[in-house]
Amino acid sequence: MSTIQLRTPIPGPKSKALSERRAKAVPRGLSHGTPIYVAKAEDAWLEDVDGNRYIDFAGGIGCLNVGHRQDAVITAVKDQLDRFLHTCVQVTPYESYIRLAERMNEVTPGRFAKKTIFVNSGAEAVENAVKIARAYTKRPGIIAFEDAFHGRTMMTLALTSKTHPYKAGFSPFPSEVYRVPFAYCYRCSYSKKYPSCDLYCARHLEDTFKRVVANEEVAAVIAEPVMGEGGFIAPPPDYFKVLVDLCHQYGILFIADEVQSGFGRTGALFASERYGIEPDLLVTAKSLGGGLPLAAVTGRAEIMDAPGPGGLGGTFAGNPLSCAAALTVLDLFQRGNLLERANELGDRFQTRAREWQCRWPVIGDVRGLGGMQAIELVQSQETKIPATEETKKITQYCYEHGLITITAGTYSNVIRILVPLVATDEQIDEGLSVLESAIAAVCDKKGAVAQLV
Repeated sequence: MSTIQLRTPIPGPKSKALSERRAKAVPRGLSHGTPIYVAKAEDAWLEDVDGNRYIDFAGGIGCLNVGHRQDAVITAVKDQLDRFLHTCVQVTPYESYIRLAERMNEVTPGRFAKKTIFVNSGAEAVENAVKIARAYTKRPGIIAFEDAFHGRTMMTLALTSKTHPYKAGFSPFPSEVYRVPFAYCYRCSYSKKYPSCDLYCARHLEDTFKRVVANEEVAAVIAEPVMGEGGFIAPPPDYFKVLVDLCHQYGILFIADEVQSGFGRTGALFASERYGIEPDLLVTAKSLGGGLPLAAVTGRAEIMDAPGPGGLGGTFAGNPLSCAAALTVLDLFQRGNLLERANELGDRFQTRAREWQCRWPVIGDVRGLGGMQAIELVQSQETKIPATEETKKITQYCYEHGLITITAGTYSNVIRILVPLVATDEQIDEGLSVLESAIAAVCDKKGAVAQLV
């Protein structure tokens, strides 16, 4: 039986009415990827206020790896609701915060003593990782990467690369942030090819210390093991080992931003494991809370202890409901086959997407790790000119035909796959068939990019 059920034109009348109310009540700075208003959700599908049902390939931007309203998560949250909602861990702490910190210290990569602090969002976690790194090293500089995204607060915007819509009009940003090219092999900043390049982009860090910022002034290098908003860019397997070794050679900490790549998305609990590295500080959020807001910084114990008493925290940081949900999320990964499933979903996507790439020149690159997959759309495979408008048309076609997708990339020309890992094979295939039809709708019979009718 088809999961997708469309009963009205998309958007339906009730969604349209809500859009009119939204325009009067909500600032335009809060944009929406679709004009659809949700009424309910389960596992890997959404239903809107008009009764239309969609397959969800967005997963709340990667927050629902265990699925919408996972039964075990709901049960844990209800149990916590019966006890207490909020006390503020900085005033009257509770056991679940400690237990979750112990679990995070166990499951994150690194054969050393660790400690964990919880906050509310990925951006807040990145902010705290920077504070901790500076407190420990007594250095000001942070090196980030082109195409990176680390959040929407002022410090994380300084670390973020993409100008529109994130940074334009909000400057000035905090200082002592330096940017270098990432291992974006499809669009190499140095016009080289892997593996003959000998990972020039990673080794170029030493040149940065000579030309941009002195190594003794750098507290940390922060990177997403697989870039999220930047376009699901997965570096070569040995890239991060070279980069981390260079950091440690100069007494610089390595911060892994696993906000989007963490909690099973790449087929390992953390993408850092796929690259064989042990970050000094690791940032998690999104799917950590199973749909509730929660983020964490986990790192070497001596580094995490650098800020003095009272230097870290927040009123709602480590909320007891979110802690209960996160403990259950960890149980689900420990007891189930979600990591195996992520790799299965990735293989299923790759098989279809490689076929599309052969049929349509609009598919420039197919890439990803595990269930963190994407296609980059271009005007032609030779020029690699970003097909931004065509990407918009494809995502519109998708939601009008029952599939929720989201874009990514500095040029907004990447369609990324963040389907909940509990999706069935039938749901994956049904969703991919909609995406295939959408691609076909913007390509003529010769495979050239055409206007969507």
